[in-house]
Amino acid sequence: MNRNAYPVAAAALAIGLIASACAGSSNSETTTTAAATTTAAAPTPSDSAQLPSLIPTPANSQVTKGPDTIADNGIHMHFQVNGAPTDVMNAFKTALEGKGWALTTIVTSAGGGGGGATYTGTNGDAYGVFDGGGFNTTTYIDVCAWGAKPSNPNCTRGDR
Repeated sequence: MNRNAYPVAAAALAIGLIASACAGSSNSETTTTAAATTTAAAPTPSDSAQLPSLIPTPANSQVTKGPDTIADNGIHMHFQVNGAPTDVMNAFKTALEGKGWALTTIVTSAGGGGGGATYTGTNGDAYGVFDGGGFNTTTYIDVCAWGAKPSNPNCTRGDR
């Protein structure tokens, strides 16, 4: 074999590898399996008993109340957290996202030692409202979650 044959052989080998890789990507069975795996990963609580597993306990929680049953087969939980409201709500948002929640920020506030935030979100079919705020080093968080979005997702604040 002469020196010019090596680049030609390498190019032929590369073309063969690319062709075989492309041929495998059109396999509909592989695509279906991947889609089924992705879909199965999203939690779908069938009743309110499964909802608490979707709600992380905020770091530095001092008091936890609930879950209490609310309208539309939902639950309410209340946390009192030791920490500045903005920091606590930012950390809680990160923890919720870590549990699979896709969140929308409804409102945030900060200033003068106080603040808070309200988020809504989905986790599979589940729907949640996460409302928190406070002053200095005390933050209160109210969480309401349902197996599906209710017609009136009102999350009343719990006893303080």
